[in-house]
Amino acid sequence: MAETIKSTSPLPHAEHPRFPWTLIPRDVAYILDKALAGEDLSVDEGERLFQLEGPALHALIWTADELRRRTVGDVVTYVINRNINFTNVCIKRCGFCAFSRGHREEEGYFLPMEEVVRRAREAWDLGATEVCIQAGLPPQMKGDYYIELTRAIKAEVPEIHIHAFSPEEVLYGATRAGCSIKDYLIALREAGLGSLPGTSAEILDDAIRERISPGRITTDQWIEVITTAHELGIPSTATIMYGHVETPRHRAAHIALLREIQQATGGFTEFVPLSFVHEEAPMYRKRLVPGVRPGPTGAEVLKMYAISRLMLNRWIPNLQVSWVKEGPRFAQVCLNAGCNDFGGTLINESISTAAGASHGQMMLPRTIRRLIRDIGRVPAERTTTYTIRRHFPPFEDNHYDPLDRISEEEGEARFGSYTKLIHHPDYRYRQWKHLVVMPRRGRQGTKSQHMD
Repeated sequence: MAETIKSTSPLPHAEHPRFPWTLIPRDVAYILDKALAGEDLSVDEGERLFQLEGPALHALIWTADELRRRTVGDVVTYVINRNINFTNVCIKRCGFCAFSRGHREEEGYFLPMEEVVRRAREAWDLGATEVCIQAGLPPQMKGDYYIELTRAIKAEVPEIHIHAFSPEEVLYGATRAGCSIKDYLIALREAGLGSLPGTSAEILDDAIRERISPGRITTDQWIEVITTAHELGIPSTATIMYGHVETPRHRAAHIALLREIQQATGGFTEFVPLSFVHEEAPMYRKRLVPGVRPGPTGAEVLKMYAISRLMLNRWIPNLQVSWVKEGPRFAQVCLNAGCNDFGGTLINESISTAAGASHGQMMLPRTIRRLIRDIGRVPAERTTTYTIRRHFPPFEDNHYDPLDRISEEEGEARFGSYTKLIHHPDYRYRQWKHLVVMPRRGRQGTKSQHMD
């Protein structure tokens, strides 16, 4: 059992005498002190922190909140954005994904390009500065489809930021186009892509990936896409999905790997921990993966955010809480465990909703600001790349974005939901697949046929 600090020992945090530091194991106290001194924590130290409970857990959360305060202050940011998941048809069968459907299934849907562009224009008119586009991987997809889609959105809404295509999608597009990842990213950048979502990371350990998503992008491939994007001046987010079969060691090693990438490229804008939502996930519901857990506990969520702050603070200062995964109230609590960003308004959230998340698909800007103020912090709207667009008063403001004029109940009726989408007769994948699938003739065409 770890030794605890005795009351007669010199305390590393003596300037805070009201906190019961005497109850904290000595090794934990010095790890926390090391973080407060601005030093990077090792994987071993991160793993140790994931084991904390009781007063030591409270000390971890206090330390993370203090580091957050020192590094980014009391401002909590958010972005007005819209998710557009243009198809749920996918060739992969990831055990954690309840969103995807096979191309022959009745619930497979596809939004034609004109509809995606219309949704982007609608988002812009409602005050959004970003559209986030991710989808399934349709079989036999045209290699240049992502490029055409990006170009079409930019032609209609030139000022909107396109945050789109996970590393998995970039790899798939490059493979279908018969070109290198670098050439494909250059084509996306020239078409108007602004940044990549750092999803499809899950746990960056191939043994874990093989259990929960066999056949998906490997760790090395994920790193190649991300680092190549950063080298080309395309920033990205970074994520982790946890609470399934991984261990504390895997979590700490994943965070340390992201830190190593950031030290080399500086291209990550934020880190977003994502809880595994188990309710509809096939690997949990159908017991496809032995030992899978029903997502993280509340304590594990707090540890993830707090340890992420301690391990990444000097390198990725923006830590985003997912209100979709955690719910608005617990997301508010997580803002006191090291987080400084509340994410986006989303407008259409489909992937977590399909997995069983029950906290809604849209949040109004005024609701976000109220939750931020309620814990004594200062709300600010940001861009995708964390430029502040406007600060708001510490107390109630009179600002209304166009989106605020639409209630969340009206929003589902106006914008639709995942449940409505998979049953919508006008968006059946089989009636639109010709728009995304390569014609049989010339399927093995040259790079120029696909990229031009």
